[in-house]
Amino acid sequence: MNAFPNPRDPFLNDRIHMVESQLRARGIRDERVLAAMLRVPRHEFVQPQQQQEAYDDRPLIIGEQQTISQPYMVATQLEAARIQPADVVLEIGTGSGYQTALLAELAAEVFSVERFPSLAGMAQWRIAHLHYSNVVIVVGDGSVGYPPGAPYDAVVVSAASPRVPPALVEQLREGGRLLVPVGDSEQQVLHRVTREGGSVHDQALFPCKFVPLIGLQGFR
Repeated sequence: MNAFPNPRDPFLNDRIHMVESQLRARGIRDERVLAAMLRVPRHEFVQPQQQQEAYDDRPLIIGEQQTISQPYMVATQLEAARIQPADVVLEIGTGSGYQTALLAELAAEVFSVERFPSLAGMAQWRIAHLHYSNVVIVVGDGSVGYPPGAPYDAVVVSAASPRVPPALVEQLREGGRLLVPVGDSEQQVLHRVTREGGSVHDQALFPCKFVPLIGLQGFR
C-alpha cells in the first residue's frame, strides 16, 4: 500500500475533487475505497495526451478498443465487492492497470487476467513503477478465471458477460463475492454473486455498461 499522496503531485487537487464531488457526494461510503482512490494516480494509467482528462467522470480509450472505466463505476463496484485487507482477489480485465492498483491498495494479494498481451505488459510496467508488490498479472481467458490462485475472497470482472461464468463462481471461497456485469453488448446489470453456506446467491444491483468479456464462458 502506498503512503499518502505526494503533496507535489500536480494532479492531487484534481484527485481530491474527484473523490469528494464524484464519489463521496454521490453516495460512496466505504472509506477504504475512497482513500485508495485518493492515493492511486489515475493520470498514470491513461495515455499522455489524456492526462488532463484523467479525473473526469467518464471512461477513456486505452488501446485495443478497451477503456478505463469512469471513476464512479470503479468505486461503486469496489464498494460492492466488500474487500478486506486480508483478502485474495481475482480481477478479470486488467486493462490499463488502474483498478488493479486500487485492488492492491485494498487486498493482501491480487491476481489479474488480461487477454491482450500489449495491455498486460503496460499494466505490469505501471504496477511495478508504482511499487506494488502484491500483484500478479497474467495473459489469458478471464472468463474461466485463474485456478492457480484460487480460491478467492472476491472476483471483480471489468467486462460484460452474457451470463454469470460458472468457472468464476467455482473459484470463490466460502463467503466470497463475485462482481460481474451481465447482459448483452448494449445493456447490462451488475450482479453480486455470493457463496455462503454451500449455496450461491445472485443479487442484481444496478444497470451498467462495459466492454464485452471475450472467452469460453463469455462472448465468443
